[in-house]
Parts: sequence; C-alpha cells; structure tokens
Amino acid sequence: MNVLTVNSAVKFCQKFVLFDIKSSQIRLSNIEEAPRITKMNQKIAIAVVHGIGLANREWQDPASKKFISGMAKPLVSEFARLRGETFQAAESKLVIKPIYWAEVVQELSDDLSDRLNLDSLNNPFKLRDFVFHYLGDAIAYSTPGDKKVNQGIHKIFSETLEKLATEAGEKAPLCIISHSLGAVIASDYIWDLQHDKSIVDIGNTPLEKGETLNLFYTLGTQIPLWSMSYDNYGKPIEMPSPQLGNHYPELTGEWINFFDEDDVLGYPLQNINDDYSKVVVDKQVNAGNIFSSWSPLSHNGYWKDDEVIEPIAQALVKTWESL
Repeated sequence: MNVLTVNSAVKFCQKFVLFDIKSSQIRLSNIEEAPRITKMNQKIAIAVVHGIGLANREWQDPASKKFISGMAKPLVSEFARLRGETFQAAESKLVIKPIYWAEVVQELSDDLSDRLNLDSLNNPFKLRDFVFHYLGDAIAYSTPGDKKVNQGIHKIFSETLEKLATEAGEKAPLCIISHSLGAVIASDYIWDLQHDKSIVDIGNTPLEKGETLNLFYTLGTQIPLWSMSYDNYGKPIEMPSPQLGNHYPELTGEWINFFDEDDVLGYPLQNINDDYSKVVVDKQVNAGNIFSSWSPLSHNGYWKDDEVIEPIAQALVKTWESL
C-alpha cells in the first residue's frame, strides 16, 4: 500500500469515526427525548377528596378560585417558598387532581326531593336542607343496599388515580388530602386496595393500585363514627403503603389527622385503639378565620389554613427531595 493509499484510508477512517460519533450523538439525543423518570421531571401525584355538601363543578375546575376550595395555590406557594424556587417551578413538580364525587349523590337527592315535594315542607334555618343534602350524603354512602352509590363514587376515585398515573407517572409518589366524608371514602378505597376487595375496576400501575401512597391527610373527618360498626372500632389502613419500599426504598410517609375543637363534624383519630395510634398522628388546629374559627363553621376552614398547608407542603418537599 503506497503513501497515498494509507492517507486515503486514514481520512476515510476519520470520516467514519466522526460520522459514528455524530450518529451516536443523534442516537443519544433520541434516547434522551424518550420519556424517562429523572430527578428533573419527577412529579408527585396529589388526589384531593371533598366532603359532604351540594355539588359545585367549580370545585373541580383548575381555572376557578373555588378549585379544591382554594387550597391549590397556597399549597404550591408554600412548596415553592420552602424550596426557594418560583411558583411555576414548584407547580411543575406537583400534579393535583380533584376527586369530585358529589354529583353521584346529587342526582339521586334532587330526584328524591322532587318526588317528596320537599319544597312544600317547613325548612327552619334551612335545617331540612342540611339534613337532606349534607347528612344525606353520609347516609347514602354508608347504608347497605345495592352499593350503586359506593360503586359510583369509587369509580370516580379510580378514574382520577388513572389520570394521575398518566400525568405524574405510573410510579409517582401518591399524596391523598381528604375532607369530612371524603376522608371516610378515601380510607375505604385504600382499605379495599390493600385487601384486594375493590368494588370497581382498578388500573394496573403501581400508583393506581395504591402501592406508592406515602402521604395521607384527613381534615375534619368522621372516621371515628364509622369505626363503631366494627369490633374494637376496626383497623385503619396501612401507612405508608406496604409496597412503597419496592418502588422507593428511602421514602417515608405519614398520616396526619387535622381537627378543630369547634368543628362538630371533625374528630381526633389516634386514640381509637392501638392500631390507629401506630399509624396516625392527630394535629389540633384553629381552622378558619375570625368569623368562623370559633364556631362549627370551622368545618370548612381547613382548606386554606396555614396550620394545615404548612405541614403538608413540608412533607411534599421532603418527599420530592428524597426521590
């Protein structure tokens, strides 16, 4: 082989190597564009469950000030403050979805109200409205029957977790924030998942199966009243999920129950029995503002209360930074 041939071969090899490097870079670029869970794009899934009351679609509308009773903005803001980042950066890490189940019962109560002609009956201080539309939710959910109310509500729960798995990731850590009767519903739903007794179809992702649940918050709950139906007041759900370590070995969890002594619909939990004392921590707060915090109206005051927002945001930050 002469010098010209050798030089030509070297130049060819150089071109080949450069082409190969460039090709590798293209291939790496394509790999990086594929969806991957990294620290930069890891998200936390947050499901929020409302309590008793009349249906209001604004509660599920992210564009409304009434979205999850106004909790989303202060929660994300506190997360951003603790992280020392912008609101937008914090918002990108949290996927918040409402579990809006009110219309399942609302349709039935409206129809029954018309059949009974309730408008013709006395309604002093709107007490009949409260009993029929508010306490009626609890009775409809808890009373034995054909379970169509339970199935309808749990179906919405399942569909919401499916959306969270799609947007936050199939293995995203799961946080559930639940209020009033919604805490009972959330507890029932998770209990069914943990004991393979679900009454609706469940998705096959770890999040949808409840395996990534690490944070559970109950606000003004009536779980103690439900516990009277069980021997020694029953057993609570396991917190965090027993399978959490399979997905996040370093991740811890908590269940905090917030209650206000003036809230006649909210109760402490941890002293129900030894099992509850091992998994839940009661936190007494003064929910609401100067017009409501001293009265039963405090029941709706948890959503934007600093004593509630701050510990939840702290746990979300700890979770995200532990991933």
